[in-house]
Formats: sequence, C-alpha cells, structure tokens
Amino acid sequence: MASSPTQHRQAEPNQVFRMLRGQRSPGEFAAAVRRAAREIGEQVACDARYIGRVEAGEIRCPNYAYERVFLHMFPGLTLTDLGFSARETVRGRGARAAVGAPPPEAPHLTIQKNEESDVLRRAFMTSGSATVAAVSLGLGPGPVRRAGESEVNAVAEAVRQIRLLDDRHGADSLYQRAAQPLRTAYMLLDANTARQATSDRLHAGVGELAISVGWLAHDSGRYNDARSHYAEALATARMAGDPALEAHAFCNTSFLARDMRRPREAVRAAQAGIRAAQHIGSSRLPALLTLREAGGWAGLGDRAACEAALSRAKTLFAHGTRDADPEWMSFFAEAELELLEAQCRATLGDWSHAARHARRAAALQSPLFARNLALYRAELAGDLARAGVPDEAAAAGHQVMDLLGEVQSSRIRAMLSDTVRVLLPHRRAAGVSSFLERHAATQRRA
Repeated sequence: MASSPTQHRQAEPNQVFRMLRGQRSPGEFAAAVRRAAREIGEQVACDARYIGRVEAGEIRCPNYAYERVFLHMFPGLTLTDLGFSARETVRGRGARAAVGAPPPEAPHLTIQKNEESDVLRRAFMTSGSATVAAVSLGLGPGPVRRAGESEVNAVAEAVRQIRLLDDRHGADSLYQRAAQPLRTAYMLLDANTARQATSDRLHAGVGELAISVGWLAHDSGRYNDARSHYAEALATARMAGDPALEAHAFCNTSFLARDMRRPREAVRAAQAGIRAAQHIGSSRLPALLTLREAGGWAGLGDRAACEAALSRAKTLFAHGTRDADPEWMSFFAEAELELLEAQCRATLGDWSHAARHARRAAALQSPLFARNLALYRAELAGDLARAGVPDEAAAAGHQVMDLLGEVQSSRIRAMLSDTVRVLLPHRRAAGVSSFLERHAATQRRA
C-alpha cells in the first residue's frame, strides 16, 4: 500500500503559534479560542490537547472552522503568518505533487527569530500584553543601538493594526494597549540607522503611530492626551521634513479643535494642512482637509464660508482616488463625505438637511466597519431628533445600540446620550419610550 503524502514527514514545532500564546497556559488559550469562535458564530471543541498538537506541528493546517476563528483572533494575519502550512501543500493536488520531494522550508520554522518577530509585530494589538508589544518592536530590556528595516516595518504594521481594530471595535478598549508600542517606537528614534532613507521612513512611521494613538485618545474622550499626541506627530513631521505627515497631523488637529469647540483653531489647522498637502499629488487629502475647514467655519457660524468650503471639497473629491493618496485615507469614501457634510449642517442648525446627509452616510457605509456605521447612525439619530422626527430618531438609536456590544467609543455613547436628552419630552411618540428604557438599562449596567 502506498504511503500517504504526509506519512513520513517529520512534524516541526509551530514556534510562531507558541509565541503568540504568550504567558497563557494551553488551557487558557483554548478558552480564548472558544470565546473567539462564539463571537463569530462558530463552534469549535478546542482544548489544551488541541493547542498542544498545533504547537507540536501535528496539525499543519487547521480545518476551515478553526481557520476562521484564528483569523478573527489575529486580524490581518494569514495562516502562514500563524506558522501553518498553506492548505494546498497539506492536502489535495498540491500535497500529492510534493510526494518524493523534500518538504519546502517553512519560512516561520527555521532560523526563525526575525520572521517570528514580524508576526508578533502584526499581532501585538490583539495580545493585550505590554511585554509582547515591546518585544514585537524588536526591543529588549536595554537601549536600542540600531534600527533597521525590521523595526521600520514593525512600526508601520502597528499603525495598520490599530486602524483595523479601531474600524471594527472603536477606541475605548484600545487606547491603553496602544500607548506602550508608541513609547517603544519613540525609543527607536534615538537609535542609529544605517541609511537616511531608513531614518526618514522610521520618522514617518512613528509620526503616523502617534496620530493613530492620538485618534484613539480623541475618540475615547481624552482630548488633552489626543492634543499631545497630535503635537508630537506634527513635531516629528517638521523635523523630518515630511509634508504628508504634517498634513495628516494638521487634519486631526483640526478635527480635535472642532470637537473641543475651538472653531477658529480648526479652520487655521485645516488651512495649514492644505498648504502642506499642495505638492503631494492627492486630491482626496485636500478634499478631507477642506471638509475640516468647513467644520470650523460652521462652528464660527459663518454659513457662506462653510458653503464655499463644502463646494471646494466636493470638487476635489470628484477628482477621484490617485496613487499619491495616503494609506491612512482608506476610510475616506463617499459615506464619510456625506457624514462630514451632515455634521456641518447640524452645527449650522439645518437639522433636516443634516439628517438627509447622515442617512446617506449610513446607507453607503459597509457593515464591515462597525465603528463608522455606529457613528453615522448616531449622527442620524441626533439629527432626526432635533428635526422633529422622534419616532425615526428612536429607530436609528436602536440601531446604534445594536452595535454598541462590539463597538467601544465614548464619542458615540456621548452622541447617543445627547439624543436621549432631546427625546425625553417626546417619550409618548411611537417607539421613543422603548428606546429610552433600553438606553437607561444600558447605563445602569455600565
């Protein structure tokens, strides 16, 4: 009887998976796997023995249910990132073709320290461990003497992970966990770098990380912390002569100033960002900055200036995407354009117009971005309440609350609380009473 393709293949330990388990016992990690499965509607009978088999290399590729769970636990990673073999090399035609050939070197299982560190860099935000966060950026207990491509890539991946998790879950649960990687990243700026190009990329990455952490502070209501992080990013941009980073820092500073009720500062920061973005070659970046400017003008009550800025922003947006558009602007699609106009209209007191734009924003937003969907619906609920449509406002409020189990954002909760105050005199309108009671019950449990 012919032997199976994998019968004589010696199992190699999955060292990457073992490192991702961290300090948790196999049993504790198995419990985390089962919890993650329930979050996405899967059922897996994971126990300590299964985790042991994975780490021993006996399970070279998990079944599809486990695959979905693992990718949910470590967003942005692939099975091979987690130390598994590609499915086609384990079973089916690809595996049969490999019979008689030496097994391919698994990139995560031999001379693996650099590759394992790369995976840990991409997973640190899901680990919740400050220790793993520090290790993930390539730092040991002593000072860093040299920063190279590995560290630059680590910082960039940290930024991507924060943005991904914020899109899915909101900022509240992430801010404290992101502070340690940022401190670690700042230490890298004092390390030697082999080339100027590496140093420039490192400064840009650390600046973007500061903005991302600042946004987490901003969205969770820690305005002073956010202001400090944005200022650090701006200083980093100025030192590195990086106009794209400078424009991004000014963009977020303008947004924060608007929320802190400093509309003139919002206008000036947005205009400074537009000047910084002049030679980047993107239309979407100045479009967003011009929308920030419009928000400042609305806060000042200058309707004509706000309308003019909105018109310029729409013209720029209509030019479409370009290769020069910064990576962080992936969120800026038509739904966000509608939302920002809704906020301007609301600030000017045009509640019906604001509700119309907020409704479009919610309709256009992908359900994959739970945080933004909750934000858009919260804006809609508030605008409808003030526009004199309490029943529709309550319905939108219920939709927001449906999402608050997975989205943690103090900003969104505050918006919903404002809507509740507006709706209190209308509790006899259809559906309003049930919404108010549901919100009150949630507040009691908080």
